[in-house]
Amino acid sequence: MKDLLGYFLFVFTSIFTIVNPIGTMPVYAAFTESVDRRQAVRVARTAVLVAFAAMILFALTGKLVFNFFSISVDGLRVVGGVLFFITGYDMLQGKNSRIKKVTHAEAAEIEEFAITPLAIPMICGPGTITVVIVQIQEAHSLIHKSILFTTFGLVSLATFLILISSKKLLALMGSSGSKVFFRLMGLILMMIAVEYFFKGLAPYVHKLLKI
Repeated sequence: MKDLLGYFLFVFTSIFTIVNPIGTMPVYAAFTESVDRRQAVRVARTAVLVAFAAMILFALTGKLVFNFFSISVDGLRVVGGVLFFITGYDMLQGKNSRIKKVTHAEAAEIEEFAITPLAIPMICGPGTITVVIVQIQEAHSLIHKSILFTTFGLVSLATFLILISSKKLLALMGSSGSKVFFRLMGLILMMIAVEYFFKGLAPYVHKLLKI
């Protein structure tokens, strides 16, 4: 039971941190500032549903992608570790390379903004896809797969609730509070990155040293 709880906490933390709804809040809040509450909620709902569907899609087709391109899970772990570390470092420095300023002039319609860039790549970007593919390969039992797919839903739900509450949360946290939380998420992501990197590197080292 403890192992399953530990597994759930690890995958939830990994996916939630790389999805980074806290970092997405300012962009969502800025874009939906001039629309009514119903439209703002619809934007968040559409974005989260699209991102959730993308997670499911990559989880189900991940093995086919691996086989088609002859990619190993360990190789993806190494690349993912590097990617997560860079992203985490940027977050620790107060940057967010995935997020750019979005204005009404750049998105013709609200629904278009909800799908891209909000759902893809901001919520479900390369980092999220990497985590999903790696974790589905490691989920060997039915219960682990069930926990993983449940985690997709919980992270999506948490992201939706955070987005629709973004104005209140930003006001409550203030500028300093949001920066501290953002940096803390970056630190956690860097620690996860180290775990991914060395776990993926170990088989290559063993093969090289023949041990």
